[in-house]
Amino acid sequence: MSDDEAQEEKLDLTTPEVVTKYKSAAEIVNKALHLVVSECKPKVKIVDLCEKGDAFIREQTGNMYKNVKKKIERGVAFPTCISVNNTVCHFSPLASDETTLEENDVVKIDMGCHIDGFIAVVAHTHVIQDGPVKGRAADVVAAANTAAEVALRLVRPGKKNKDVTEAIQKVAAAYDCKIVEGVLSHQLKQFVIDGNKVVISVTNPEMRVDDVDFEENEVYAVDIVASTGDGKPKLLDEKQTTIYKRAVDKNYHLKMKSSRFIFSEINQKFPILPFTARALEEKRARLGLVECVNHDLLQPYPVLHEKPGDLVAHIKFTVLLMPNGSDRITSHALQELQPTKSIEDDQEIKTWLSLGTKTKKKGGGKKKKASKKGDPMEAECADGASNGATNQDASEA
Repeated sequence: MSDDEAQEEKLDLTTPEVVTKYKSAAEIVNKALHLVVSECKPKVKIVDLCEKGDAFIREQTGNMYKNVKKKIERGVAFPTCISVNNTVCHFSPLASDETTLEENDVVKIDMGCHIDGFIAVVAHTHVIQDGPVKGRAADVVAAANTAAEVALRLVRPGKKNKDVTEAIQKVAAAYDCKIVEGVLSHQLKQFVIDGNKVVISVTNPEMRVDDVDFEENEVYAVDIVASTGDGKPKLLDEKQTTIYKRAVDKNYHLKMKSSRFIFSEINQKFPILPFTARALEEKRARLGLVECVNHDLLQPYPVLHEKPGDLVAHIKFTVLLMPNGSDRITSHALQELQPTKSIEDDQEIKTWLSLGTKTKKKGGGKKKKASKKGDPMEAECADGASNGATNQDASEA
């Protein structure tokens, strides 16, 4: 075994300190999500919510590991995004943007936190209204949530990525919805938010991935996006793109002074993980980022849209494949849902949902684990999954 392989082996879930860092990052991002959801109200500016989410993560992580000798990187792993209605993902506008939330908006909140490069990400869908969510909005949220619950039970040792791809599409179809194409669930490693092991949401001739087996001690960001439309989103306006990630394997001698200035700032502040253009000097950023993207120095996260009138829901969670079972460490409780469709008559989906997430031990250890602290950091129990799929509140441990 090489020194690099030995070092990587030490940095997996067999090391208690690594598990602690993942769970610490998860606790912070769950609280940040709770804060942002509580602020989702009519007339609130989206950029203000994005800033609040990121600021909370920076503040909370900044209070950790302050007195250790070795410098430990920590902070935002993925900038807060607030994507509304038919907007699929990655909307995190610049400070000058005036877009606000409105009553009945279907709001997707997506964010991430890391401690020492150990990343916890989460996405949640919230509808701005009082009372139960009904109609197609309820259908699409139920589709995404139930698909996420099924995925949680299938992302486990002994299963393959294609098992998850097929199952989540079947779940969405039961609610007369589509899983959105182009979405990937990635393995997470230290400072790696987009590992090589992936689950593709929809396989088609243009986009395929290698078959992989899930293994014990791996970590995954399971990313489920459902739509009432055709699930084939489009890029409408490149100027909406504000989130980027340094492509560390690419180099190019930039011609423009503004590009070199911005690229130097990116290398200093955001050498590995995704960042928002809001964190850069705005006037120079607009010009400089274009040249950086054109020469593949940066990977953009485009803002995609379904057709006007379509509704999109997004659920993302981080799961640790521990020796005693799957440990979902990021989540948020759903609103009460009253969908127009039901999975009650689909035995295959009900069978998936009945699968446990923990390895059973003497004395019903799983049930005890699920009730720990009443904090939405543990995986949802089987009862919670059932409730979310049958029109009640999702009961999160």
